[in-house]
Order: sequence, then C-alpha cells, then structure tokens
Amino acid sequence: MEEKAIFVGIIRQGEDERKVKEYLDELEFLADTAGVIGDKKFVQKLDRPEKATYIRSGKLNEIATYCEENCIKYVIFDDELTAMQQRNIEKVVKTSVVIDRTSLILEIFSQRAQTSYAKMQVELARYNYMLPRLAGMWTHLERQRGGVGTRGGMGETQIEVDRRIVRERISRLKEQLKKVDKQMATQRGNRGSLVRLSLVGYTNVGKSTLMNLLSKSSVFAENKLFATLDTTVRKVVIENCPFLLSDTVGFIRKLPTQLIEAFKSTLDEVREADVLVHVVDVSAPDFEEQMTVVEKTLEDIGAGDKPQYVIFNKIDQYVYEPWDEFSLKPRGKENRTLEDIKKEWIEEKKVPCIFMSALSREGLPKLRSDIYKMVAEIHAGRWPFNNFLW
Repeated sequence: MEEKAIFVGIIRQGEDERKVKEYLDELEFLADTAGVIGDKKFVQKLDRPEKATYIRSGKLNEIATYCEENCIKYVIFDDELTAMQQRNIEKVVKTSVVIDRTSLILEIFSQRAQTSYAKMQVELARYNYMLPRLAGMWTHLERQRGGVGTRGGMGETQIEVDRRIVRERISRLKEQLKKVDKQMATQRGNRGSLVRLSLVGYTNVGKSTLMNLLSKSSVFAENKLFATLDTTVRKVVIENCPFLLSDTVGFIRKLPTQLIEAFKSTLDEVREADVLVHVVDVSAPDFEEQMTVVEKTLEDIGAGDKPQYVIFNKIDQYVYEPWDEFSLKPRGKENRTLEDIKKEWIEEKKVPCIFMSALSREGLPKLRSDIYKMVAEIHAGRWPFNNFLW
C-alpha cells in the first residue's frame, strides 16, 4: 500500500498566494523523491506562524480529521517546526507522522547518499537536527523509527543520557570527516594547476546531464531532486584544451543549515573553481527565484565572488502562455516568450550565458565553443609563455 502525505503551508501578509502554491508543489516533489505520494495541500493565511502549533487550532483540527478519514501517513509542513510545535501538533494529529521540510530533505539525503563520506555528512546533519528535539522522541536511538517526528519519552534522566550519546556521535563524526577532508584536499592538490570549472545550480536543473554531455562519462542523472550528492570531477578536453569539470550537489530554497554546514567540505570544489557554470531550468516558472537561492547559498559557502557563466537549460520544455489583456489575471512570468527572456539576460543584463537543451543537445556546439574560449583565456593568463596548446 502506497504511503500518502498532505502538505501544509501558510500565506503570510503581503505574500503571493501563487508563490506559496509553488512552494507546496516543490514540497510534493520532495515527498515523491522520498517515495511518498502527495494527496492534498492545506494553506492558511497568517501574519506569522502560531508559536505553539504553527497553524491555528481550527485548521489543525480540520487536518487531523482529514488524516484519520483518508489514511494519511505523513503531515509535512513547508517550514521547519520547533520541537514544541511538533509535539503540540502530534497531540492533535494522532494518526499520522508529523514532519517538516527540513526532516524530509534530511531523509532524502539519507536515501541518496552512496559513499561513506556522504553518509557521514548526512548522519552529522541528522544528529545536529535531532539534538534539540530529543525530548519528544523515543529516547533509545537504536529504536527510532526511520524519520523525525517520533513520540514518547522515558524521563529527563534518560533524555540527558541520549543527549550525551548524540553529542558523542557528533564529535566522533566530525573527527572522521576531518580525516577524509585532509585526504580530499591532498587529492585536489595532486591535480596540478589545470583550469577548474564547477557546475552549480538549483536541484534537478540538469547539471549531471550536462556533465555527461561534456565529459562523455556516465554520471547518474535522474528527474528527481538531489540525484547527485557526492561531488564528481572529470577531466574534459575540448579541441586541444584540457580542464577539470566538477558536478556538485544541487541547492534548494530553505536548504537546512545543518546540511550546508555538513557539506561545506564537499563544496570545496566550488570554492576552488576558476569559473562557476550556473545551470538554470528556464522552464521553471520561478527560475529567477531559484537563481537567487543559488546566489545566496554560494555567498554562504564563500564562493559568491567567483566568475559565472549561466546556462539556461531545458528550452525544449519552456511553455509560453499568451496573455489576455482582458483577463482579470495579472500578467505573469509565464506570459513572456523565450525571446523576451533572452533579450533581458543577453542584451539588457549583459550576462555571459547560453540558452540550450541538454536533452535535445540544441546549443551544445556553442556551449563547447564558449567553454573553450573561457578556459583558453584563463590558461593564457596563467601561463603567458606556454600557449603552444592553441
């Protein structure tokens, strides 16, 4: 039997209702990535989340009734819940597991982690998230069910014991990760002074597909969120010009701070890159907001000042909806043609970029040409008397 989930969000004062719907659609995509089927979305207009229960009691009782009548396994909130909010919601919604966006993303990362390094990073993030929430969870860690939102408790003394266990595991994981970080830093140093390009972008924009196209490799690519967790580095040669290309974990709005901290070492490839190749899904209605999320995350990890080249990917999936000037619906981003967007970014904003489709390979020759010119220019500046390669 498939496990079903409902999704809960709030519309704050001055917030666009369509934007909240996009957030909940993304939350449903996250749930689908985790193997859970979306059932229904609940929203409530509030100036700010309720301190005790996130949403008001009337809406909470409505959700509890719906979950009981429709066999809903998970109630997923779009914002991170405090430990108190989660416990209070669980007292009302007794038939379902209550989790938030952060714990859902942590679960996906846990499912997707393949290497021991990625698994340690995810485990560290999970323990950091878990630590302040132990009071409302099963106290023996080995007996926890697979996720956040568990109930129960065996007294303050046992909670303190469990907190000590978690802190010890956090400390041990940090020491193990330090050792691996040193090994990875040595590996990066052994690659010499080749020019480095790093693919960055929102999750599921096509970075791994582009990696496969350019490097002729077989990096795992899937139409799911966070298909890539481990950084992959390949040596690529375009014409007679060699360089290193890395594919990194995708970003997402409200990316848990625990994961950003845990994966900072993985993102060293981004910080040490000569050029960041920012991949954008131009077919996404909110692609500009996604770009802002990526820029903010790059700043957070210390790579905000890196030179960038933007790839507006998935032009084959772009859908233009002609705007009816007599309609009551305001003109939106979906009412712009692809040519309008190209003009804005190329002519007005003058951003170094390309519009292409990695799937159909439209624009691939120009992409290879642009990358060749970038790498050759960096190489010529780095070794002005060693231009025999070109």
